[in-house]
Amino acid sequence: MRRTARTPRTSRKKRSSLANRAIAASAALILGGGGLVAVNVYASAGEGPSGSPPTSRTQNAGRQMSTIDCPDAGNELPDVPEQARPEVDRELAAMDTQITDAYRQFADRKEQISRDPGLAENAVLGPLRNKRTASLDRIGIAIGRVGERPAGIEGLAGCSLRADDSASGSPGDDTGDGGDGGNGGNGDGGQDDGQGQDQGQNQGQGDDQGQGDNQGQGDDQGNGQDPGDGQDPGQGGQGGNGPEPADFVDIQSVQPNVQRPRQRRGASRGTFTTDCGRNENGKFNPDNVIVAPGVSNGAHHMHDYIGNQANDAFASDDDLANGATTCRNQGDRSTYYWPVLRLQNGQDEADVNADGGGKDQNVGQIQTPSQVTLKFVGSPVGKVSAMPRFLRIITGDAKAFTNGDANANASWSCTGFEDRQLKDKYPICPEGSQVVRTFAFQNCWDGQNADSANHRTHVAFAQADGRCPNGFRAVPQLVQRIVYDVPPGPGFAVDSFPEQLHKPITDHGDFINVFDQRLMNKMVRCINDGRRCR
Repeated sequence: MRRTARTPRTSRKKRSSLANRAIAASAALILGGGGLVAVNVYASAGEGPSGSPPTSRTQNAGRQMSTIDCPDAGNELPDVPEQARPEVDRELAAMDTQITDAYRQFADRKEQISRDPGLAENAVLGPLRNKRTASLDRIGIAIGRVGERPAGIEGLAGCSLRADDSASGSPGDDTGDGGDGGNGGNGDGGQDDGQGQDQGQNQGQGDDQGQGDNQGQGDDQGNGQDPGDGQDPGQGGQGGNGPEPADFVDIQSVQPNVQRPRQRRGASRGTFTTDCGRNENGKFNPDNVIVAPGVSNGAHHMHDYIGNQANDAFASDDDLANGATTCRNQGDRSTYYWPVLRLQNGQDEADVNADGGGKDQNVGQIQTPSQVTLKFVGSPVGKVSAMPRFLRIITGDAKAFTNGDANANASWSCTGFEDRQLKDKYPICPEGSQVVRTFAFQNCWDGQNADSANHRTHVAFAQADGRCPNGFRAVPQLVQRIVYDVPPGPGFAVDSFPEQLHKPITDHGDFINVFDQRLMNKMVRCINDGRRCR
């Protein structure tokens, strides 16, 4: 069933949206006070970071620019014809590399740009815009060969520089945006569902998948904020591109914010847990076979992999079906992967000179989780149906810092405090408490497609009442809980695209269902019958 999405023609509404985005993306470089670069940041998703309104040129004047903000072309192309997708996926991956290279140019010349703002346009933004224009033209041609070329696509080429609003803060200044039960963004309006993290909070607590093998303990961890030799202290982090001290908050200062969904008559109350280890064997790569198939280093950050061991950029469905698995039940050959977590303690990892690692400004010691729980749960309003084999689900948004929080689904907490969830802050846990990342995946499927052009619109979150949107059916919801034994304090960071500055809101998880049919049927029966199964 891989990649069988319908291919409707680009709608008038979508053409209008692209045209409006073209206007929004025409950001202009202007001079700000103090000789700093000031650029309109209204260039992506119609929102600023964490869904805030776009920063105006006046608001941005005189502020230190921290990163590059580009429209996410992939999110703007939900209706790519099947025949055009391989070429479109390659071009979108090339555009990610273009941003990464441009960010490197910007970071290397930040001090010069602060003295000579015109350098940003001449050396960074102008060349980037030209490359993106060429890629977008090739995307338009590829789509136009088999369908209607999307109008206004060229307007997505323009990028801008933007400031990091959190850079001037310090740990504990803000309690952050607490998780409200998971994010419902699905690329077409989304639903804030109460299904996301809430439904997962009582799943998997205490289901210890094994302890030990936590790396890097015993070193002087510091607080991760020493910028190192020659790095801009305003950027923070071991790699010089975040995180900032203000990206952390003391979990004890956060009020409880988890609301559990009400279970209605007929709810599917069972659970199915699969044990696939903690990546003790150290399978990492910077690929993403869902978003960038056939492209090495398509993620520009390192992923942890558990379950299927055949997963890389070039893995086909047949490769996954025949791949070895770390799952205890060999009927589960699914692949589960997420960005690695690193200590920011001044120590280098083996990938310090590799793609996805140091070459993409992801540095520090990779941490093996102390515990990983993979639990599938039901619907609060009815029965669930089986997932199709090779269903692909991405939850969260790796570019949420620049895209805004429409698709963000990060959820950070600490053991003993999991009634308090954070979306846009890392937690500072008290002594004896461990850092927890929770991913509650989309739990509704369109009943037809194993994937979609933007990898989002074939699945959705349930609505606030627990029901799936029209045209969608409830499927078992994967809830991942990943625990780390890291030193207390702001000394860690999740891997990210370099321009995303290791922001906690960019956390995300990926899943491809490769359960065999017998085991999938068992999962559905267990959940619908209200049993707890493994």
